Amino acid sequence: MKPRLYAAVLALLTLTACATGPSLEDRGEVTGEPGDSHDLTIGSAGFTESDLLAQMYALLLQKAGHRTGILSVSNRELYEPALESGQIDVVPEYAATFADWLNAKTNGADAPPVGSPDLNATMRALRELAAPRGLTVLDAGRAVDQNAFAVTEAYARRHRLRTLTDLGRSGLPVRLAAGDECVQRPYCAPGLRKTYGIDITAVDPKGVGTTPAKQAVQNGQDQMVLTTTTDATLDAFGLVLLEDDKHLQNADHIVPVVNGRQAGSARVTKALDKLNTVLTTEDLASLNQQVDSWRRLPQDVARAYLESKGLI
Repeated sequence: MKPRLYAAVLALLTLTACATGPSLEDRGEVTGEPGDSHDLTIGSAGFTESDLLAQMYALLLQKAGHRTGILSVSNRELYEPALESGQIDVVPEYAATFADWLNAKTNGADAPPVGSPDLNATMRALRELAAPRGLTVLDAGRAVDQNAFAVTEAYARRHRLRTLTDLGRSGLPVRLAAGDECVQRPYCAPGLRKTYGIDITAVDPKGVGTTPAKQAVQNGQDQMVLTTTTDATLDAFGLVLLEDDKHLQNADHIVPVVNGRQAGSARVTKALDKLNTVLTTEDLASLNQQVDSWRRLPQDVARAYLESKGLI
C-alpha cells in the first residue's frame, strides 16, 4: 500500500471482515483470470444503507466462490481512489451522485452536472467517466435512494395530495424543512417552484431528513420536509411522501462499481446482478428500518433478506 494512503486508512477506515475476509495489508497480486480475484474487498460508506448493501454484496460474492471482507470508509475522497488502485474492489454507489462526483473530479468543480432524472443518460455519462479510471459500472438496480418530500398524512388527506403536482395546484403556502443549501439547489426550493409551481414561502434550515426537521412538520411549524425515498422513519412521525411525478430528482439508482482489473469478471457481474431484479426501494427502506429502529445488525438483516429471496 502506498504510505500516504496507508496512513489515511489507519486514521479513517475500519475493517470488518466477513468470516475469512482479507485485510488491505494481506492482499497480494491478483491470481486466476483477470477481473476475477479470489479475495475481494467490498467498500461501505459507513451509514446504514451502505452497510446493508455491502453486506449483501459480500454474501452474494461468497456464494459465487469468493472470500470477502468489508471496509468501512465514510469519505468518498478516500474510497474512490482506493477503488481505482484495487485496495477496494467493489462499492455500492448512487448513479447520478457518483456521476456528478467523478465529473467534478475530472472536469473541475464548475463543470455542468451530468447526472439527471434520465437513468440511461446518467449511466452513459457515469460509465464514460469511470472507464478511464479502470472502473466498471455494473447495471443499475430497481432500488432508488433519491431526494423526496414528505408531508403529514393528515395534511395530505385534508388537501387531497398524492403528488407534488397536486401540491402545486393547491396553491397552499409551504414552509419547507430542509438543509440551508435547499435555497439554491435546483432540485430543492427553486425546482419545486419552477417545475411544480409550489409556493415555497421559506426554507427552515433543520437539515435533510433529520429528527428536528420531521418534528417541525409533525407539529405544523413547517408543512413539508426534504428527506429520501428510503427513509425508514416516516411512519413514526405520521409522514407520507408525495410522488415526484414530473421527475425533478436525479436518477440515484443503486449501482455496483468495481475495479475492472480485479472484479470485472462475468462471475462477479452475475453474482451482483442477482440483487438488481429483486431489491426495490420499498425493500431497502424496510431493511434500513430494521437496523435503525429495531436495532438489528446489518449482517443479520442482509442475510435474512437474501435468504428470503432465495439468493443464498
